[in-house]
Amino acid sequence: MPRSEMPFMSHIGELKRRMIWSAIFFVVATGISLGFHRQILKFLLAPADDLNAFTGGLPIFTDLTEFWGAAVKISVLTGAMVTLPFFLLQMSLFVAPGLSSRERRWLYSLLPFAVFSFFAGVAFGYYILLPPAINFLLNFGGDVATPLIRIGSYVNLVTMLLFWMGLSFELPVVMFFMAKVGIVTPKQFGGKRKYAVVGAFIAGAMITPTFDPVNQALVAGPIIVLYEVGYWLSRLAARGRSPNKAFDAPGKA
Repeated sequence: MPRSEMPFMSHIGELKRRMIWSAIFFVVATGISLGFHRQILKFLLAPADDLNAFTGGLPIFTDLTEFWGAAVKISVLTGAMVTLPFFLLQMSLFVAPGLSSRERRWLYSLLPFAVFSFFAGVAFGYYILLPPAINFLLNFGGDVATPLIRIGSYVNLVTMLLFWMGLSFELPVVMFFMAKVGIVTPKQFGGKRKYAVVGAFIAGAMITPTFDPVNQALVAGPIIVLYEVGYWLSRLAARGRSPNKAFDAPGKA
């Protein structure tokens, strides 16, 4: 039965089933991640091998439950990252019957790129942005103060930075999709370049934990490049499409 002819409660029932399967996948992935929490924490600590001079480079915890809280947090976030492709697939399968065959093709085609873009952003944050940011923060105090970093604060900082970098790398995919369905035209994207540059540096100031312009530029620069990539992808998406054509109604070819 076509999605448009299904009763409303059938829609809700199917969405509920897909959400339950996603939740089960997430719980299992989180449980497995918790079993490997030490390896994950060591991986996150690798860019800061000289974190504390008096503890052999290891972070400390000053509260009895702090280490446990950090372990649970990174396990939940790792579980969420592992679940992301499965969740996006489930949501795509839910909305696909209400789309035209052309829209379904684009939906399934963009899914791998959306997942890849997020993990590419995480990798960029981990390998490129994190080491100089940590080095700046540890050495900023000079001989005025000695760092003694807690595991909880370190995990909070690193996970926030990696999450926002992953989200930032979704920009070209979002711009391509918006142009493809006719929400925004390439001309509109092109006319907003100067605002994109300003927004990139604002995002750099918000994402990076430092006031160092070099580290902020390491975030702003890729976002500007990503916006430009998104602009050219939007031009590609808009080929053969009327500039004022609105989003196709679900189920309409």
